[in-house]
Amino acid sequence: MGNKPDHYYRQSAVIPYLYDQGDTKVLLITTLKSRKWTLPKGIVEPGLSPWFSALKEAFEEAGIRGEVEKQVFGRFEYFKWGGTCSVEVFLMRITQMLDKWPEQQRDRCLVDPCAAQQIIGRAEMKPLLREFCARTKSFPDH
Repeated sequence: MGNKPDHYYRQSAVIPYLYDQGDTKVLLITTLKSRKWTLPKGIVEPGLSPWFSALKEAFEEAGIRGEVEKQVFGRFEYFKWGGTCSVEVFLMRITQMLDKWPEQQRDRCLVDPCAAQQIIGRAEMKPLLREFCARTKSFPDH
């Protein structure tokens, strides 16, 4: 495959969202090296389900807790470590934003779901954010 153990190429991510004064917002974080906007994402740790691993990444990278829909929202692939990483993406409703978290060197921001697709750094994530944007238009009033 590539130059890492096989399990590195199986990854999961969340599209974290919350309702803010009647509007839906998506939380984006910056990558550590390039500082581009992205979604919380990481390797599916051996022994963990993809959705639980994504929930864990959301806490570590973004300092958020919440409820994950266990059904896969979408998938994308990208090239890293000499191989193709396959990422399952889940929706996560944010229930808590912490003031301190393990990877606090990352910035985070809340943005309109339709704007998120414009500023996300990884092109492979854009279609998923576009789909989420379309879905939020049909959300019932909160």
